[in-house]
Amino acid sequence: MNEMSKEIIFSRAVIQKRVQEIADQISKDYVGSDLVVVGILRGAFIFMADLIRMMNIPCKVDFARVASYGAGAESFGKVVMTKDIETSIRGRDILIVEDIIDTGLTMQYLTGWLSERNPRSIKVCAFLDKRKKRKVSFHADYVGFTIDDGFVVGYGLDFDEKYRFLPDVYVIKQ
Repeated sequence: MNEMSKEIIFSRAVIQKRVQEIADQISKDYVGSDLVVVGILRGAFIFMADLIRMMNIPCKVDFARVASYGAGAESFGKVVMTKDIETSIRGRDILIVEDIIDTGLTMQYLTGWLSERNPRSIKVCAFLDKRKKRKVSFHADYVGFTIDDGFVVGYGLDFDEKYRFLPDVYVIKQ
């Protein structure tokens, strides 16, 4: 990241503590449930792996990938499913795990898409929530951290497919 100015906003210790808190709450909320955790590729895979390892209940795992098409680097336009889940979710509890929610368009689309398959419930767990960027009303059920704005990398979040490996989360300064 030498070519960019960056500032750490969440250290690995702070992240680990918060993920454990979320995992504990999810474990309580889904005791005895037939839970399917759906990770949104690619950004959420590190958060999802840590979250599942910290939970103390069984779950099935699947992945989906969605793309937002719009002008520039921001998500304003059409949302398209590019990789669907493979697990039957009828009558099951679904927990979508996302890296970051900003406009809300992707999560609104995805929850609608999955609800057509008649799951018992659908909830969303987001590592980061940028509520200031909302284009549609959307509320995640579990949130790691809320941030105002800024482009962030690390802990699975990338810039041009780089920097996912960083164990801390940084905001890039332009």
